[in-house]
Amino acid sequence: EAWEMAVSTKLRGLLMRQLRAPSHLNFINFRTLSPSAQEASRVVTQEFSDHNYESLQVTSTQKHVLHVQINRPDKRNAMNKAFWREMVECFGKIAKDPDCRAVVISGAGKMFTSGIDLMDMASDLLQPQGDDVARISWYLRDFISQYQKTFSVLEKCPKPVIAAIHGGCIGGGVDLISACDIRYCAQDAFFQIKEVDVGLAADVGTLQRLPKVIGNQSLVNELAFTARKMMADEALESGLVSRVFPDKDVMLDAAFALAGEISSKSPVAVQGTKINLVYSRDHSVDDSLDYIATWNMSMLQTQDIIKSVQAAMEKKDLKSVTFSKL
Repeated sequence: EAWEMAVSTKLRGLLMRQLRAPSHLNFINFRTLSPSAQEASRVVTQEFSDHNYESLQVTSTQKHVLHVQINRPDKRNAMNKAFWREMVECFGKIAKDPDCRAVVISGAGKMFTSGIDLMDMASDLLQPQGDDVARISWYLRDFISQYQKTFSVLEKCPKPVIAAIHGGCIGGGVDLISACDIRYCAQDAFFQIKEVDVGLAADVGTLQRLPKVIGNQSLVNELAFTARKMMADEALESGLVSRVFPDKDVMLDAAFALAGEISSKSPVAVQGTKINLVYSRDHSVDDSLDYIATWNMSMLQTQDIIKSVQAAMEKKDLKSVTFSKL
């Protein structure tokens, strides 16, 4: 009703002329989904042959939504060499997958992740390659830069990524969730910037992203200097997570419901929104306004606007609109 009031008579006439034009009718597919068809669009849980990993499991139980699980439950989902490599491969594919519009990332087993797998990574960290200080340093800088990409791919992926956290989210886990777009957690979740306890400064995203996520430099400093645990209620109060749920199952249901809601919107609108939110975080207001103006000078020409406004005028649920793949 609010949408309908917002659409002026002039705009309504313009839209109807566009909708009646044969060229547009040929281009736009105005099929609507009945409730039964919407239900049929939900598919049974399936794995994907092009997502075959040692440390991750990628499945789908819902149209346009992928579930990425850190899948080393017997190792508390510790991040081994395969994980650091496979995350980049996985989200590189997701970024280009026209069927995917939202992602939920969670941990299999009893916790989200215990962080870096020190046993598996010891040789790279403690015995770096090189004949002298300069060469060892060169190697380590490249090594760290490569590992930073493991979580930067979450931020650069145009599809919204929802972190669903239960149990421990330790060390590299905080780096990971800081690069996600939305964070939900279960009541048993806790968060720990553990790096100072093993003799190093966190170097793959926490110190760069977390201050911007929660907007409290004093709290970030405290957590990073002490490695103390932040429990779920404090995480909610500080803004690290947006919702807390009684347990893992309830949290995952909510995360998938949220992903489904996001995936029902225009992918042009949602993905453009994510890209501009990330850009605006790191640039001035003036630069960001210029960027969105340049972005939308082409994106405003999408047929998704016509479809969305027509649905609003006809008081139809946006979930009934079929948007083209992106």
